Amino acid sequence: MGTLAHQFAGLKCPPLSSYSPLSKPTSAKPQKVSFSPIISALAISNAQTRERQKLKEIFEEAYERCRTAPMEGISFTVEDFHAALDKYDFDSEIGTKVKGTVFCIENNGALIDITAKSSAYLPVQEACIHRIKNVKEAGIFPGLQEEFVVIGENDYDDSLILSLRSIQYDLAWERCRQLQGEDVVVKGKIVGANKGGVVAVVEGLRGFIPFSQISTKSAAEDLLDKELPLKFVEVDEDQSRLILSNRKAVADSQAQLGIGSVVTGTVQSLKPYGAFIDIGGINGLLHVSQISHDRVSDIGTVLQPGDILKVMILSHDRERGRVSLSTKKLEPTPGDMIRNPKLVFEKADEMAQTFRQRIAQAEAMARADMLRFQPESGLTLSSEGILGPLTPDLPVDGLDLGDIPPAEEI
Repeated sequence: MGTLAHQFAGLKCPPLSSYSPLSKPTSAKPQKVSFSPIISALAISNAQTRERQKLKEIFEEAYERCRTAPMEGISFTVEDFHAALDKYDFDSEIGTKVKGTVFCIENNGALIDITAKSSAYLPVQEACIHRIKNVKEAGIFPGLQEEFVVIGENDYDDSLILSLRSIQYDLAWERCRQLQGEDVVVKGKIVGANKGGVVAVVEGLRGFIPFSQISTKSAAEDLLDKELPLKFVEVDEDQSRLILSNRKAVADSQAQLGIGSVVTGTVQSLKPYGAFIDIGGINGLLHVSQISHDRVSDIGTVLQPGDILKVMILSHDRERGRVSLSTKKLEPTPGDMIRNPKLVFEKADEMAQTFRQRIAQAEAMARADMLRFQPESGLTLSSEGILGPLTPDLPVDGLDLGDIPPAEEI
């Protein structure tokens, strides 16, 4: 901006001759000169200068504060920053476990929010250790919060690929090791076969049962889709070896079968002479004569394959693996198995208890008969039918307990 002299120098004025005293006065009025544009320009220029000076002071003050006290007046600390990094940033390497929330499901999988810059995807084949057609079958629904493991990355949009199956797989091996340590019997469904044995699914894992470890002589094809009692022989996750035994499980179950005990079984097949009943992996024979006190001419009119019923153990040949069964002994009245089998099963335990008591009494009488021919044994039979050593006759007035000292604490 120039001085006032320079400002006035730019103004155009009329020639001096127009003001000569020799000239005649004209009727035109004198020309007025306005100075307002000049004053406005000066005011604007001064305001801009003051604004620039103010901004300069603010920047200088901020620079000085950043240099001497950068955290003064700031509530967001370094610890908060690291916490934010832990929450919103994570290691996306394969094998890393992350927490996420399902926010959308579709036919082929589900979208998972893992608080990253992009969402992650859970394919349907990675949603469960079992084979499923839709993630809903694995209990996946919007809002579900779960822990996933990173198994890959989508090159198309840099999104992560997650898995639940991998986590369930590790848990299944841990569960099998625990069951092997406890030596328990589990159920396994036969899903395949080869020349050496059959394949069964246990805890979601596929295990192998050699033919030498199967108690029945059934063909492999006949075992498909059936459940067998099994025990663990080898559990080796590193070698992916899961060896099972049906023979060991059956032997364990047979050891618990006692004469007169009631078990639940399923009718497997019918023959003219009786029905074969599956009682926990063991095939027992319910002979036609042991179905009812009344005569049964056609087994098919009383039983059908797939029927579930209660039977009582009559005999058990462990060497041959043969078990004889009876529903006849469980009938409250003769013929109930034909007319009202439901009543038979409701009263089964009660009738079996009565049967066992009769067996016990018969055995006691048999032992009493033996004693009559063997008095030198030193045993006698009480009025209640209990065997015991011979005791001397007691005095008529009973025993005098006055001289017996009290028992002392040890």
